[in-house]
Amino acid sequence: MAKLFAEDQAIRENVPHAKMQDMAFVEKMWADDAARRSRTRTLLDEGKLTTADDYYAAAFVFQHGEKPEDYLLAHSLALAAVARGNAKASWIAAATLDRYLQNVGQKQIYGTQWRWPNDAPPSREPYDRELIPDSLRTALGVPVLAKQDKDLAEMQAERTAAK
Repeated sequence: MAKLFAEDQAIRENVPHAKMQDMAFVEKMWADDAARRSRTRTLLDEGKLTTADDYYAAAFVFQHGEKPEDYLLAHSLALAAVARGNAKASWIAAATLDRYLQNVGQKQIYGTQWRWPNDAPPSREPYDRELIPDSLRTALGVPVLAKQDKDLAEMQAERTAAK
């Protein structure tokens, strides 16, 4: 699982937003993601994922899925990682729930997911900013609203400057 996780993260490290507009790059990434999910699902079904780190890694692999069920499974895997003692898995638990919610037409609740609609500035919408208090965001390793707003403003300014 460690190898699959390393591969999953490596393709996403230090990738400029512009590279994510290159369809050849994106299609290769998606194909590789699908292969990693398939292998991870086999390991899960065979009972070979047993440690907190296994579940943590698997959560990230399924977070990069294609459909709501992938994100819901990722969320369950993240919860298993937390239950087995991996405290840093709390962030991926929040992120997977946000991604699941957005993909079933609901508002995210933690603010972990970004969207770049067409050529518009980056956004976290749709986002229910009121449901979760900052104290719970902090407990889960998610930035508080003020930090999220600052990051969003910086990202929008960078995008505007690049045009």
